[in-house]
Amino acid sequence: MDCNETRMLLDADVDRELPPTDALRMQRHIDGCDACRRERETLAALGRVVRQAGYHRAPDALHARIAAALPAGAGREPLETPMATPAGWRGWFRRVGGRARRGAASAGTGMAGAMANAKAGAPALAGRPFVALPAGWLAGLALALGAAGGAALTAQRLTADRLADELVASHIRAGLSARDVDVVSTDRHTVKPWFNGRLDYAPPVADLGANGFALAGGRLDYVGQRRVAVLVYRYRQHLIDVYVFPGKDGPASRVAVRQGYALERWQAAGMTWWAVTDADPSALAVFRAALTARVTSPRTE
Repeated sequence: MDCNETRMLLDADVDRELPPTDALRMQRHIDGCDACRRERETLAALGRVVRQAGYHRAPDALHARIAAALPAGAGREPLETPMATPAGWRGWFRRVGGRARRGAASAGTGMAGAMANAKAGAPALAGRPFVALPAGWLAGLALALGAAGGAALTAQRLTADRLADELVASHIRAGLSARDVDVVSTDRHTVKPWFNGRLDYAPPVADLGANGFALAGGRLDYVGQRRVAVLVYRYRQHLIDVYVFPGKDGPASRVAVRQGYALERWQAAGMTWWAVTDADPSALAVFRAALTARVTSPRTE
């Protein structure tokens, strides 16, 4: 089992949904692959964050108030705490909604009747009990939505962290292999057309030799579950791998250091850019500024 197959099955593995034979093959691969092991640990951490988000439990007094407001003759079975589980929410709304519809039908009052009563100044569904949601419920709902939003932001951060690890691994593999550059050229008019037909987008390519960053060429790689363009630049004795793919609504710029490699992420020219190098992070900041200025210039072809 290789890394690509492993990553396709990681979600099922974390949820313990794989057959024993596949789970064993996964475990053998993960034991010998640091990148896949980190990705699995990240997925497991995300699951723990979601489970720890917690739910709001409505008090017994609220149960009693809702039961007392139900139409006469309606069943008085205990109400499930709506926010105990998502299924509890859905079931409660189905039951309450069904009772309201049946009550309206028995009173001979539909939506048209309710609108007519409202226009005449009469209370809507006159004679029918009206269930008002207490402020505590709204606060509980806000807390639940806040917890869900926090979990989503955490998931976004974890996804970015996984991609950063994958990019560092790609940069290291390229340096260890004989194909760190697929098209060797210092001419952007040679490098840019080379990607035609190999990708479903056209990556901007800039000549930054005047800024001290010489274009060395480009290559294809597979990261983030897609084929991406990698532009290779030289800075003194260092290589800078620049991963570029479509996306203009991503997170703000971010600088990080992982395993001794500097990474920077930013948005420019309708693209998402990630740069990875073993050079000093300050040099990477200068490189980002020069590249962004060049690709966003109206004179760039």
